[in-house]
Amino acid sequence: MLEIKKLISGAVADCVQQMNPQASLDAEAVQNMLEYPPDPKMGDLALPCFKLSKLLRNAPVKIAGELAAKLSVPAVARAEAVNGYLNIFLDDGYLADRIVPEVLTKGTKYGAPDFGEGKTVVLDYSSPNLAKPFHIGHLGTTVIGHSLKKLHEFAGYKCVGINYVGDWGTQFGKLIVAFKKWGDREAVEQNGIDALVDLYVRINNAISGNAEQGIPADPALADEARAEFLKMEQGDEENLALWRWLVEKTLKANDEIYHQLGITFDSYKGESFYTDKMPAQIQKLRERELLKIDDGASIVDLEAYGMPPCLILKRDGSSLYPTRDIAAAVYRKDTYDFDKAIYVTSAGQSLHFAQWFKVVELMGYDWADKLVHVPYGTVSINGAKLATRTGNVILLRDLFALAIDKVAAIMEEKNPNLEDKNKIAEAVGVGAIVFYYLSNNRIRDINFIMEDALSFDGNTGPYVQYTYARTCSVLTKSGEYDRGAKLTVTVPEEAELVKVISRFEETVREAIDAYEPSVITRYILDLAGSYNRFYHNCSILGAENEAIKNTRLALTEAAKTVLGNAFDLICLAKTEKI
Repeated sequence: MLEIKKLISGAVADCVQQMNPQASLDAEAVQNMLEYPPDPKMGDLALPCFKLSKLLRNAPVKIAGELAAKLSVPAVARAEAVNGYLNIFLDDGYLADRIVPEVLTKGTKYGAPDFGEGKTVVLDYSSPNLAKPFHIGHLGTTVIGHSLKKLHEFAGYKCVGINYVGDWGTQFGKLIVAFKKWGDREAVEQNGIDALVDLYVRINNAISGNAEQGIPADPALADEARAEFLKMEQGDEENLALWRWLVEKTLKANDEIYHQLGITFDSYKGESFYTDKMPAQIQKLRERELLKIDDGASIVDLEAYGMPPCLILKRDGSSLYPTRDIAAAVYRKDTYDFDKAIYVTSAGQSLHFAQWFKVVELMGYDWADKLVHVPYGTVSINGAKLATRTGNVILLRDLFALAIDKVAAIMEEKNPNLEDKNKIAEAVGVGAIVFYYLSNNRIRDINFIMEDALSFDGNTGPYVQYTYARTCSVLTKSGEYDRGAKLTVTVPEEAELVKVISRFEETVREAIDAYEPSVITRYILDLAGSYNRFYHNCSILGAENEAIKNTRLALTEAAKTVLGNAFDLICLAKTEKI
C-alpha cells in the first residue's frame, strides 16, 4: 500500500501544481495527509482538502471537486469529492496484481521495512528480581520487550536482548537472613523457587508484621538484611556463595517460562555484573562536581529540571539502582555501540528513568538522547494489587498450566485423533495468555480476569491461531496450484482481504514508532476477520473456474504468510492444526 500511496500522492501533487503553478507541494507531504476513511463507502483513502486551502487560496469543497476531475492514476478506479474530502477508491485488480505476488515472492520478508539496516538496538526487558517467582506481573515487560525486539529485527536492526536480572540488592540481604534463620538447603533443592518464595514472604511478614497471622513487626530484621547485603558488596564469601546458589535456583525456574514463550536472550548480565564498573562512574560524577552530600547520602540535584534528587549512594556507601543503571548503560554503549537503548519497565518507574537519563546527559555522554524508556501499566488480579512479599501473585507457570489444560480438554472433545495434541495445546494455551495481554494498549492498567483471559470465543489468541490453521488446511487440501496465474478479483470479500494484507508494512512501522505491540494484535484481528469472511462467503476449492480458484488459493497463501509474519512479531506460535 505504501508504494500505491506514493503513486497517488505524486499524481495529486502534480494536480495541485496545475491548479496553482506557484504552489509548492511534494508527494511526501500529500502522503502524510492521506487517511483511511472509517467507512468503506467513503473510499479506500481520503484526502482532507482543508489542508490545501491556504496553499491554493480556495475552499476545500472546490479543491476536492477539481482534484476529483483531474486525478488519473491506474491504481485509482474513481475519485469523488464529498464535503471537502477527496475520496479515493482503488482499482481492486490493480491492487491485487501488485500486492499478492509481492507477498508470495517475499514470504517471511513481506512487510519488513529497511530503515534499521546497519543500526543496533539494545533492549533491556523481562529482568525479574531473582529469588522471587516469575508471576503475571512480569509478563508485561517480557512479552512487550520481546515483541519490540522482533519488530526491530524485522525492520533490519541488529538487536541485543538483555535480561538484566535483579541478582543484586537488599532482597538478597532479606533472603540470606531468612535462610539463616529458617531455611533448609534440602528443602530448597527439592522445592526450588517455591521454598524461596515462602522464605521471602516470611521475612517480609516478620519485618512489617501481619495482624491476620498474629505476627508482630520486627523492624530490626530490616537492619539485619541491609547489613547482610553490605557484607555481600564488601566481598564476604559466605554470603556470596549463598547468593550464587539462590541465583542458580531462580534462573533454572525462569528458563522453563522463557522456553514456553519461545524467548531467548543474548545476554544475562545482571546487576551484579556492574558492581566493579560503578566506581568509575561515581568518580566521573565527582569530577564534574555533580555529586552532593544530603543527610549522608550522595545525590545529584535535579531540582532545576523539575525532578527530585537522584540518589547515587546510600549513607552506608552501598549502591542504588541509578548507580548500577548508569554503569550498565555506559558498558552497553562501549560494548555494542547502540543507536538506541530501550528499557521496558512498569510506568511506576518512569521517574527513575527520567532521573538517571538526565544524570547521564549531565555527565556529558552525547548518547543520552538514545536512551528510551517504554512504560507499561500495572496488572491486578480481580482488582487486587500484586505483591510478592505478601504472596498475592499468580505464578505464570500455574496460569499457563490452566490455559493448556483447558485447550487440551477442548481438543480432546473436538478432535481426539489430532497428532501432537500436547504440543499444540501448549502453543494455544500460552498463546491465549500472551495475546490477551498484548491486545491492550501497553500503558493501560490491566485487571486480569481469568475467565476473560482463558476465553476461546471472540477476539482471542485461539481464534487467530485457528484462522492460521484454517489457511494451512485449505492449502494442504488444494495441493499444487498455479501461483503465477493472473489474479481475478470478482467479489468484495476478495478485494477487502487484499486491502487488509496491503496495510501490513504500515502497521509494522506504526508499531515500531509507537513502541506498541497492540498495533500488531489489532491488525491480526482485522486480517483474521477479513479472511474468515472471505472463507465463509467464497467457495475456494469448489470455485466456478480455475482462474477464480487460483486467485482464492493465492489469497489464502498470502493471508497465511502475513498472519505468520505478524504472529512472529508478538511471540505467538504458528499452529498448522488445531
